[in-house]
Amino acid sequence: MDFLEYSLFFMLIFCFSYSIWFIQYRRTKTSAPTNWPILKELPAVLWNLHRGHEYMTEVLIEYGGTYEFKGPILANVDMFFTCDPENIHYIFSKNFSNYPKGPEFRKIFDILGNGIFNVDHELWELHRKTTMSIMSHAKFQILLERTMWDIIEKGLGPILDAFAKQGKTLDLQDVLQRFTFDFITKLLLDHDPRSLSIDLPYLLHEKAFGVALDALLHRHITPQCLWKLQQWFRIGKERKLMQACEAFDQFIYPCISQKHQELMHKSIIKDEEFAFLNAYIKMYNQWNNGDLGTLQTFLRDTFLNLMFAGRDTTSAALTWFFVLLAKNPLVKKKIREEIQQQLHVKEDENLKFFTKEKSRKLIYLHGALCETLRFFPSVSIEHKVPLDHDILPSGHRVSPKTRMILPLYTMGRMETLWGEDCLEFKPERWISERGGIKHEPSFKFPAFNAGPRTCLGKEMAFIQMKIASATIIHNYNIQVVEPENVYPTTSIIMQVKNGLMVKVVKKV
Repeated sequence: MDFLEYSLFFMLIFCFSYSIWFIQYRRTKTSAPTNWPILKELPAVLWNLHRGHEYMTEVLIEYGGTYEFKGPILANVDMFFTCDPENIHYIFSKNFSNYPKGPEFRKIFDILGNGIFNVDHELWELHRKTTMSIMSHAKFQILLERTMWDIIEKGLGPILDAFAKQGKTLDLQDVLQRFTFDFITKLLLDHDPRSLSIDLPYLLHEKAFGVALDALLHRHITPQCLWKLQQWFRIGKERKLMQACEAFDQFIYPCISQKHQELMHKSIIKDEEFAFLNAYIKMYNQWNNGDLGTLQTFLRDTFLNLMFAGRDTTSAALTWFFVLLAKNPLVKKKIREEIQQQLHVKEDENLKFFTKEKSRKLIYLHGALCETLRFFPSVSIEHKVPLDHDILPSGHRVSPKTRMILPLYTMGRMETLWGEDCLEFKPERWISERGGIKHEPSFKFPAFNAGPRTCLGKEMAFIQMKIASATIIHNYNIQVVEPENVYPTTSIIMQVKNGLMVKVVKKV
């Protein structure tokens, strides 16, 4: 045999041996990624990336809620996945101090700077205290309600009316993202970007949120050396992330400067108009010891964090809500009946302004929104790295090098948590025997996080979702085009892949 023949012979032996090993392995493992030499379990992840949430759920349910993923040798992308509720409770609450955001999180989410989602310890506590004091203020509640209805009446309503009149299909996910973007920007910065104009203009700073989220997910599954290299050469996802950051800066900095100038030149300041800006300027002056950068940079970080929370999470929940209603017409009928009874509006009347207090009477609607968030939590995964070595309630050991991924999407599909009917859309599971809202512990239903980092905007989100959804459901028929072909993207924020195409029919 010459060299070529020897090479072919040994390659055939290698391929045959590999095939036998692969077949034997698959006989014992049904859902788990195949553990290939060198590449380890990465090929399975790449193969299933288009259905990442479903695949992750299949693996975790088969392995009892916890799985240790092995990435390619020397790539440093090994990850520890767990959706075990006892582990979640332990990480988020019982041993909270050992699981901060940490330096790894800050590297991945560096665009968030010194905002509330990216910091730990004293600075996080100060952020949280400041934000809570704003949201609990009586004038903030008035501002919230007023801003909400202003955006509905001047933006959302006219667009739905126009598409209903024209009979054209509409990307409802896009419209809801514009709606929440305009709302949160007006609320925070007293600036209406008017992305909800009738012609649905393409605004780079509004679309930059989706681009950024895609790139940030990419950082989770790509070795740091590779995405850092992309960053250095300004190519691939990192190039798009840089462009998104530039779009954020070009939008937020002028808004901040304008409001700051108005604040400095006004002798009488309305509390509700500058509540956020005033509070965070005071916070900066109280904390700043040289590590927060300039005031403008700190305010940019702060508002960008809040805008991410206010735009993407609420719009994602509302989008999936209308998907699930399309598949469950009886639920939609019950919601409409509740709206008519509790808000005292007739079927042939337009539903207009109603207060947040009245929205609390919509118990069944609240249950349907909770059920939506059980199936499709807006933030689909959490990322943690322990400070010190630890043993989880499940018995697994973790170290300061363990990258922990907590897939909240999977938790809503676990029979052990929600029973045999866990795959059924049942708002009734959220209603108590007395007819009120049934509250579930956050480590079972972590759609708004859990423990000390529980979302501060939870109540605001429910008010916004209930007012918007009730108005749309009563005034329009939303007909989802091919609801059976609607799937989630593999993303940090749970969005509908390729948008949600609907037809809008005006009821009144």
